[in-house]
Amino acid sequence: MWARTLLIGTRQTLPSLAAQLRASSKGIGFAGCLVVNESERDSRRTIEWPAGVSLAVLGDLTNLSDAHRVLGVTSAVVSLPESMGAQRLKVSARLSELGVRTRFVPPIDDVLDESRAPVIRRSASDVSIVELIGRVPFGIDRRSVAQAIAGKRVLITGAGGSIGSELARICATFSPSSLILMERAENALFEIDRQIGTRFPGLSRRAVLHDITDADRTRRLFEDLKPQVVFHAAAHKHVPLMEDHPAHAVTNNVFGTRSVADASIAVKAERYVLVSTDKAVNPTSVMGATKRIAEMYVQSLGRAGRECPTRCAIVRFGNVLGSACSVVPIWASQLAEGGPITVTDPRMTRYFMTIHEAATLVVQSAAATKSTGEAPVYVLDMGEPVKILDLATRFVRAHGFAPTLPGETPMVGDQAPIEIAFSGARPGEKLHEELAYADEQLQCTPNPGIRAWRGSLDPNLDIQSMIAELDRVRNDSSGAEVIESIAAHVPELAERRTQSYQLKKDFEAAA
Repeated sequence: MWARTLLIGTRQTLPSLAAQLRASSKGIGFAGCLVVNESERDSRRTIEWPAGVSLAVLGDLTNLSDAHRVLGVTSAVVSLPESMGAQRLKVSARLSELGVRTRFVPPIDDVLDESRAPVIRRSASDVSIVELIGRVPFGIDRRSVAQAIAGKRVLITGAGGSIGSELARICATFSPSSLILMERAENALFEIDRQIGTRFPGLSRRAVLHDITDADRTRRLFEDLKPQVVFHAAAHKHVPLMEDHPAHAVTNNVFGTRSVADASIAVKAERYVLVSTDKAVNPTSVMGATKRIAEMYVQSLGRAGRECPTRCAIVRFGNVLGSACSVVPIWASQLAEGGPITVTDPRMTRYFMTIHEAATLVVQSAAATKSTGEAPVYVLDMGEPVKILDLATRFVRAHGFAPTLPGETPMVGDQAPIEIAFSGARPGEKLHEELAYADEQLQCTPNPGIRAWRGSLDPNLDIQSMIAELDRVRNDSSGAEVIESIAAHVPELAERRTQSYQLKKDFEAAA
């Protein structure tokens, strides 16, 4: 692990750092060093340190990628003075991007000088997501889940995504007879397949590069693979993007769901689980409305009078901290650049849980589904909503900085200030999310952390006419017609969108 270690620091800190590491019992092998100090223009290509040994200077930070690629650097140890906080952040961010194991060692002068004692700052990977949201995760009933998954052929769509990949890792621990990873993003599929192969070398698995919106090929693949348990996690999730691309939202979220659900039933899969979102409740966004329509389609599959051999279920939950392009990775990138950390609106709240807990409860929900009637809508217990501003403040403090709000004068002290800026709610966003249409419609289940929504599908809903109409408009170039058709089937969308856009106007006027 420490065989090819890169040292990063200044010409003053590197000699003592090298001496400390040489005295370590870890068997550290030095690949060389990078000098971080733009004011120094020293042409010497070595740094002398005790015992007459020299350390090769490979350049400055601009040479980091080359050092990583050419020398096969596996780890880095960084020693920068407290006064170089901005450079330290950039180094941390770049090493994180390269996937290099990193440790930070304060210079001895900072340790001994009380006036500049180092503030301990952590990288984003060191900050506990559980600490940020202040939540104790629910566990899993492994016995009941094993009965549903052990020895079964398990298929996961969207397997390269944040939830899909965690579902894969969890399911693999239950010894399925095979694990089928279905994903349309080549790199994401390659990575989760590599991870599963490394961690579970004896598990039979198959990586399937496939776009689930192709219904005919999805059906053929399912007939070949014969999955017994299906987790459908593939979806478009970014609210602002789907506002600009409503036809894509319909195609992926509605018709992708239909494709996988129909194929699951055609091959008589035992279980099918749709991963949904709290944004499907009273939606203000195209994304949320298309997820609600996807829920409606799955609910319709087991309606009275229709034979459905598959136990279908829907699992609805809120935001997942740490997932790709969620607030924590975005804030980590902003912090690496020295700020500001952006928050849309100081009043905004969201429900949060970790990726692992969300995926755990999705798997638990699959095991909880006992019948083949109308698909139950399970709502995960997200606890109390969290103010985004409070979350951002905790995030900044967890990294050893002092959060500063607009208009505030930065406090003078050991902690460097990081500004928190307000950018305004984006199109389709709510101030506060909901998990059900009314809290009294939620009932407890035998599984802690999972509740069931009492609501049911409108018996007069003509699901086939709805699908036919959406199929027609999604091929039309006019986004307005697509949104109009979505709103016709999710009538609360129009009213809530008006409120959402008014929210943005009010914020802009106040600013």
